[in-house]
Amino acid sequence: MNLHSVGIVTALAAEAKALTRQPLLPRTLTPLGNGANLWLSGMGQDAARQAALALVDAGATALAVVGVAGALVPGLRSGTLFCPHRVLDEQGRDYTPTPSWRAALSQRLEAAGLALTMEGSLLSLPAPVLSAAEKTAMRDRHLAAAVDMESAAVAAVANERHLPFVVLRAIVDERDDAIPPELQAGIDAWGRPRPWSMLVVLLRHPGLLKRLPGLASRMGKATRSLQAAVVAAGTDLAREAPGPC
Repeated sequence: MNLHSVGIVTALAAEAKALTRQPLLPRTLTPLGNGANLWLSGMGQDAARQAALALVDAGATALAVVGVAGALVPGLRSGTLFCPHRVLDEQGRDYTPTPSWRAALSQRLEAAGLALTMEGSLLSLPAPVLSAAEKTAMRDRHLAAAVDMESAAVAAVANERHLPFVVLRAIVDERDDAIPPELQAGIDAWGRPRPWSMLVVLLRHPGLLKRLPGLASRMGKATRSLQAAVVAAGTDLAREAPGPC
C-alpha cells in the first residue's frame, strides 16, 4: 500500500474524465498512478459516503473530492477553481480541510496561473440548487460561497477515520444562472444523458433546446479547469507525503 495513497471521489462522469482518459466504470476503483485512486460515485450524499468508505477500505490514507459546484455569491465565475477552507452541511455540521494540503495545492495551482479562490465555505446539500433565488437563500442562510452535493459526506468519513482531506471544485453555474429543473429527468446519477428520457423532456419542453448549448459551454469550461488543475498538481493533488490532519 502506498504510504500516501489519495482516494479521489467524483460524482459525475464528466468530472472523472478530467482526471483520466481511462475507461471508467461507476462504483469501481480506477488507479490513476502516483498513489491515487478514483471512484466515480454518482450524485448525492449517500453515494459519496459509500465512495469514500470504499476508497479507505482499498487503502486510501487521504481523501479528496474533485468536481464542479454552483456559485452562491456574485463574482464567482464559471471555470474558477474553488478550494474551500470550510465544508458544511444543511444541519450545520462543518469540517476543515487539511491546511497543509490546501497550501501545497494552492501553491501549484497559482504557479500554473490558474484562476483560483481559496476563501469561502462550501455548502453540501441533499438536492441540487437550481434557481438564482434558491442560491441567494442558501447563501444568506449558511454564509457559503458555493454549493455541491457530496463534499460534506466525504469530509465526514475523513473526520471519522482521522484522515486528511481536501476539496477542489470548479464553478460551473454562476449565482444568477438558473438550471431548468426539467433537465434532471433526462440524466442519470452520473450526469450522463439518458437518450429516450432526454428526448421526452425536450418534446415536452421544446424551449429547453436553446438552453442546452450554454449549459454545455459552462460545463466544458469547468471541466477544462479541473483538467488543468490536475496537470498542475498531479493526480495526487499535491499530497506528496503523509502528514498530520
